[in-house]
Amino acid sequence: MIDQNIQTDLSVTAEIKLYYDLYVPETAQANAPLLISVHGYGAHKRYMMREARAVAPDNWIIASVQGPHQHFRKTADGSFRIGFGWLTDHNAAESVALHHKFLIDVIEKLAGDNVIDRSQVYLFGFSQACALNFRFAFTHPDVPAGVIGICGGVPGDLDSNPVYKPFDASTFYLYGDDDEFYTQEKFKEFDKKLADRLPNYQSKQYAAKHEITEEMRPDIGRFLKRDEEEQGGNALSATSADPQRSPR
Repeated sequence: MIDQNIQTDLSVTAEIKLYYDLYVPETAQANAPLLISVHGYGAHKRYMMREARAVAPDNWIIASVQGPHQHFRKTADGSFRIGFGWLTDHNAAESVALHHKFLIDVIEKLAGDNVIDRSQVYLFGFSQACALNFRFAFTHPDVPAGVIGICGGVPGDLDSNPVYKPFDASTFYLYGDDDEFYTQEKFKEFDKKLADRLPNYQSKQYAAKHEITEEMRPDIGRFLKRDEEEQGGNALSATSADPQRSPR
C-alpha cells in the first residue's frame, strides 16, 4: 500500500571536512608548480603522495587529496582497513561537483598564500580518479596546465555533456596490457576518444595490470619536467612581448 503522506529524497545541507596532505620541498621557491594527486577507489591520500613524490620534479609542490566516502575494504590476510572513494552511481553529479570544489579550493588556498603558480597546476589521477580529473579539466579548461591519467576510464558523458569545453593543455594517458578491471578493447576506445578530442595528447601502453609500475614513473617524470620547461619558455616569451599578458 502506498502511503500518500511519505515525502522522499528530502535533504539538508551539511558541512564536511575534506582532507589533503601537502608536501613543500626545501628547494621549492614561491609560486612553484603544483601537482595534485588523486587516488583511486579504496586507496587514500598517503598512497598517492608516495606515488606523486616518485614522479614530481624536485622543486614541485604536491597536494594529495582524499576522497570523502570512507568504507571498509578486506585485505589479503582477511582483515579490514579503511579505504576512500570519490563517487558511486547514487547522485553521482553531487560527488563530481564536490571533487571540483575540493580541487579549486586547494588551488585557491595555495595560490593565495603565494605557495604555487596558478598557471602551473597539474592533475595526476589513478583508476577512479582518471575520469574525475578529465571531468574537471573539460569543465574548467583554464585551470590545469596538464593532466596525467593512469589505468582509468573517461567520462561516460564525454560526447553529450554540454558543460564540457575544449581542453588543449598537455595530457598523458597510461594503461596496462593485463588490467583486471578494463579490457583492452575498452582502453583502445578510451584512447581514441581522448586522441580525437585533445590536440596536445599522448598515450602509452605498458606491460602492467591495474597499477602504477616502475616503467611508468620515469615517463611521467619526464612528461612533467618537459612540460615545466616548455611552460617556463612560454612565460618568458609572453613576459618579454607583453608584460600584461598571462603565460597561459
